[in-house]
Amino acid sequence: MTDVEQQIRLVSDFQIQCVFVGGLAALIHGASIRTRDLDVCYSRHKPNLTKIVAGLRSVNALLRGAPEGIPFILDEETLARGLNFTFETEIGDFDLFGEIQGVGGFDECFRNSDEIEVFGARHRVLSLEKLIAAKRSAGRPKDLLVLPELEALRKYQQKAERRASTRTIDNQS
Repeated sequence: MTDVEQQIRLVSDFQIQCVFVGGLAALIHGASIRTRDLDVCYSRHKPNLTKIVAGLRSVNALLRGAPEGIPFILDEETLARGLNFTFETEIGDFDLFGEIQGVGGFDECFRNSDEIEVFGARHRVLSLEKLIAAKRSAGRPKDLLVLPELEALRKYQQKAERRASTRTIDNQS
């Protein structure tokens, strides 16, 4: 089982309310990107923070990139006081975003997401259009590199939607 598969199962097992964003979202939309981490925009409601804490504790999550010895308590209060967190876990890197640049917070991401089945469970993934907006807004070299592929996928998707709507109109005639 891959790290990403285990991370997705963690989200399922702990019923964490989130939207998949980043590399996994690009992969789900058909990009050839490789990803080893899970980036999510998460609901910041207290019951969900409790689920996130339980899930991350179950895989011994540690704050990634923090200086050694810095005090960090993984609990609901810490998550509520912060916004974005990057963790390393026994099952790979897991990044929590309270907001996605170019899109907004969880509610905006949820409204602009599609429900998909991944490893036998239903999850939300940021729409291709909003994923492009997020990558463009972030402007990091790794984000800009994937933009041409994502934009090509969007054009293909738009053509397929136009063909489908034309068939529907033809069938109604």
